[in-house]
Amino acid sequence: MNIEGKLAVITGGASGLGRATAEMIVAHGGKVAILDLNEDLANATAEEIGNASAYQVNVTDEASVTAAIEKIHADHGAIHINVNCAGIGAAARTVGREGALDIAKFNFIIQVNLIGTFSVLSKCAAIMQMNEPEGEALERGVVINTASVAAFDGQIGQAAYSASKAGVAGMTLPIARDLSRQGVRICTIAPGIFNTPMMAGAPDQVRDPLIEMVQYPKRLGLPPEFASLSKQIVENAYLNGETIRLDGGIRMAPK
Repeated sequence: MNIEGKLAVITGGASGLGRATAEMIVAHGGKVAILDLNEDLANATAEEIGNASAYQVNVTDEASVTAAIEKIHADHGAIHINVNCAGIGAAARTVGREGALDIAKFNFIIQVNLIGTFSVLSKCAAIMQMNEPEGEALERGVVINTASVAAFDGQIGQAAYSASKAGVAGMTLPIARDLSRQGVRICTIAPGIFNTPMMAGAPDQVRDPLIEMVQYPKRLGLPPEFASLSKQIVENAYLNGETIRLDGGIRMAPK
């Protein structure tokens, strides 16, 4: 799919991987709808990158997601690309000093990372199917989800986070099959350790062991590298139903 003139809905688009992807879309002639829980940051980001609009949304709230997607459709007339970067991480052992992990904490991570992702993409895809088919593949839309290498080798304390990201990876192929009739493709990116605002604030004793697990190059991933892979997924019509690791060859140790 050609990015120029297309509308991309990006969750978590106000910072980190989402912002880098929004900047890439705009740089290639597309338009962006930035969805973020932080309304002020979303508005500021939209103003800074240009050709973008901001929408406050809580991906765990079905009514909030529905209202935002309907407003985007009304404002722009179409949705062509959906990139889901909204997510949270929290470390807690299955059984800690205070006993079993609070199931509410486990459930919240699943709600944001897995169910929130599905809620947004399904509503975007329902609008994408109304687009005029494009190119030899007759495609109408592209969805890109964000998992994590923790989906495959999660560390100690990452049971909830790993489960949520494994769910994102695991639903990729079934969704690709579901949406084939509508001409909508979907791929998932599983990033390693990236230089996002959350990681930038981590102390050296947290960052350095993670970087040491990376094979090459020995550094944190850069958000524009995530955006670059997103661009390839959008533009390459034969990429579908895949989860792609973007991690410098990292394999996570238990801790």
